[in-house]
Amino acid sequence: MKTIIYVHPYTGSYNHAILSTLTKHFDETEQSYQIIDLYKDNFEPRFSAEELKMYGRGETPYKLVKSYQQKISKSNELIFITPIWWHNVPAELKGFFDKVMLKHFAYEDQPWKGLLTYISKATVITTSTITKEYLINKSGNPIQGNLINRTFADLGINPQNTNWIHFGKVNLTTDSVRKQFLNNLPELYLNE
Repeated sequence: MKTIIYVHPYTGSYNHAILSTLTKHFDETEQSYQIIDLYKDNFEPRFSAEELKMYGRGETPYKLVKSYQQKISKSNELIFITPIWWHNVPAELKGFFDKVMLKHFAYEDQPWKGLLTYISKATVITTSTITKEYLINKSGNPIQGNLINRTFADLGINPQNTNWIHFGKVNLTTDSVRKQFLNNLPELYLNE
């Protein structure tokens, strides 16, 4: 089962077009998937005092967080669709890792051991006004360096089984280039 973690508030966005393209492909090829839509779910990325009291025990008071954990536990693949804002992922996605990837669910800490080893493939699809090369060389490599090589690895997701697909200069390109990327996306997703 694939779980798509979708991170964008606007249904008219290019990120939403990416989501629609992938889900259409999965429907046509009869692949099972489920969606976690952080904005639609009104996911709150900030910790409350109540949550922080429970955090060290790997517990949460929120049903939404527990439902996300259940979805992930039934998955063997994660797909993230997110914009890059200010050289990194939006607060909602950072909060998703902070609040959902809890001890005893996603890791053990004495000694450290990632528990999401059942995730055999992960894909991160990003859009931005800047290129992938700029993100890597001038922005501190937030996706490959921090998210994939560190966060995913700490969770037990093998970085070698993770793909990063980026569509840069989304605001400066033409509609035909954007459409071509969407047409090629199922193949990019399979072959990256």
